[in-house]
Amino acid sequence: MRLRVLVGLLLFVLAWPAAAQEREQIVRVPGPGGANLIATVLRPPGEARQPLVIINHGSPADGSRRATMERPRYATLSSWFVARGYVVVLPIRRGYGDSGGTWAEGYGRCESPDYFNAGLQSAADIQATIDYMRSQPYVAADRTIVVGQSAGGWAAIALSSRNPPGVSGMINFAGGRGGQQKMAGGDIGNCTPDALVDAAAKYGATARVPMLWIYAENDSFFEPALARRMAEAYDKAGGKATYLPLGPFGRDGHGLAGATNGASVWSPLVETFLSGLR
Repeated sequence: MRLRVLVGLLLFVLAWPAAAQEREQIVRVPGPGGANLIATVLRPPGEARQPLVIINHGSPADGSRRATMERPRYATLSSWFVARGYVVVLPIRRGYGDSGGTWAEGYGRCESPDYFNAGLQSAADIQATIDYMRSQPYVAADRTIVVGQSAGGWAAIALSSRNPPGVSGMINFAGGRGGQQKMAGGDIGNCTPDALVDAAAKYGATARVPMLWIYAENDSFFEPALARRMAEAYDKAGGKATYLPLGPFGRDGHGLAGATNGASVWSPLVETFLSGLR
């Protein structure tokens, strides 16, 4: 018993400094159309201006779960950036969880989805978050990274087409839309994959921001062949994506960005990407 207590105390002491370095607060970001976007802000030590990273959440395949979605954490990913001196912001986009406003990311019918404009609506919420955070005295306005997972990754791709000033790079984890939907025949699949490829090309035509695209082999939303087609279409149109396909991760590689044990896989890739940015 005494050994267990000592071990527990030791683990607490070892973990405490890392936890103490993160200062957390909840802010309301003025969003498009007068909506209030709820965002979690995690800050490293000190009061000097620090670089900014915006981490953007996905969208549940079951639309009825949007309104009850909890605040996104991406705990391992967030802590990784905070430990490297970034101010981390995790906004909740319109129509999700506690954020106000009407959900704006609908892409229409599964047979003829408009992924392009749906992504731009998501991108508008990210841009609003960037604009708000850059007004804060502890943020270096010209040093911003945008990260997104699933629908949040698609939002980052969409935002890249606007080349937002001060954003030096973006990271897309398993980005896309329309995955795991019930098809007309009753099966579960992706709504019109070719429309994703076409939309990616439209984004790439104007995008000049360096991007890192990370997809796992066992992604249940966007399988490897589709991910590669999107990346190739984006780059062929003029975009600057580095596509890095990975092997299988866990039961479903779509959740790599949010997994507590995912850092050993994505950390060296992200570190290399960030070190190559201007």
